[in-house]
Amino acid sequence: MVGVDVAAVRWLASPEGQQLLHDLPPYDERTAIRLATRYRANGLPADHVAALLTQQRLRTKAREKFGEFADDMLFTADGVEQATRLEVAAGHAQRFAEASIATVHDLGCGIGADALALAVLGVTVQAIDADPVTAAVADANLRPWPDSRARVGRVEDFLPPADAARDRIGAWLDPARRISGVADIHGRARRVFRRDDISPTWDTVQAIAAHIPATGVKLSPSFPHDHIPRGAEAQWVSRAGELLECVIWWGPLVRTSGRTARVIRPGRPAIEVTEDQATGDVPTVVDDKGIAAWLYETDRALVQAGLVGAVTAAVDGHELEPGLGLVTADTAYDVGFARRYAVTDTLPLSTKELRTWLRRNAITGLTIKKRGVRLDDDALRRDLRIGRGAGSGKSETILLTRVAGSQIVLVLEPAPAA
Repeated sequence: MVGVDVAAVRWLASPEGQQLLHDLPPYDERTAIRLATRYRANGLPADHVAALLTQQRLRTKAREKFGEFADDMLFTADGVEQATRLEVAAGHAQRFAEASIATVHDLGCGIGADALALAVLGVTVQAIDADPVTAAVADANLRPWPDSRARVGRVEDFLPPADAARDRIGAWLDPARRISGVADIHGRARRVFRRDDISPTWDTVQAIAAHIPATGVKLSPSFPHDHIPRGAEAQWVSRAGELLECVIWWGPLVRTSGRTARVIRPGRPAIEVTEDQATGDVPTVVDDKGIAAWLYETDRALVQAGLVGAVTAAVDGHELEPGLGLVTADTAYDVGFARRYAVTDTLPLSTKELRTWLRRNAITGLTIKKRGVRLDDDALRRDLRIGRGAGSGKSETILLTRVAGSQIVLVLEPAPAA
């Protein structure tokens, strides 16, 4: 939190600070100055006023990730951006609970999202974070569970317990994947993607896993398949179609060794897919004549995990082009890890052909999807002389992709959700 120190965090976590936070309305920039003036007139110190209004703004933003739980949490600006979503953290915590792990060392805990999920399931958490303000925020968020605490500490200085397996001790790591002090175009700390750039290092993570069998680490979805440790499970996780992370699980936390995918569907049970469901070669179409009546867009967690074969097996289909995750089939199936479309037309990727097709079918609204094709959407719209949903004609969805090395356009109609 810019301009907020550990003392301010502790005041926010005090009964006085908590009562004032609960009395605040949702953040509204138009009334923030007036609200600050009123608090100052009532004798509240300026740093406490700033801390209150910062939390009011961050809590409003955090509800998208944490729902109503955000109303009882404290946040930092980077913490809101980087924290694990509540339902994703619950999946992490479930692994430790199922393995009967009594205490988990959360190493690099951030604001404590994963620590909270663990504590809710009855797991005692001993958390550390190198940043004093962040550690204080995590400790405040853990206050409903007196046996769980967060303190200032470096992962590199952590000493693993002598007999972690016997004492049912686990470790959870979420290495920093952002460069502190270096912002992106949105003002957020810039994210890094190379495994060698994480902090703590990959060597440190593996050393901890060697001492604590029940270890899990959250990494970038770009984690390479050939670096999965022997006997471990690498699980790629998505939520609502967005690829979020790759988690490496060791020891008793492994459900299925090798590559797996977890597809989180809001309001519905999550789906887990393993290599056993994607055995054998993935068949591909020879040319665009092999495109059938239905197209299945594989969830990105399966694509990144290399498990597209689970879709081709489930629908008895063929992939359009290796690595794209697009599967064509003659039969309509409801597959929880792939979205289904009816293919209503096939065209070559040509501006002239597309423009003629749009005019012939009176299309004035166009949704453009792309897989395996690099093309500027806005430039294409200008060339096609079509606006975003303008006019009184029909609206269509098109997919620009490749088949057998050739670029094509598929006209799609989304199938209703199962």
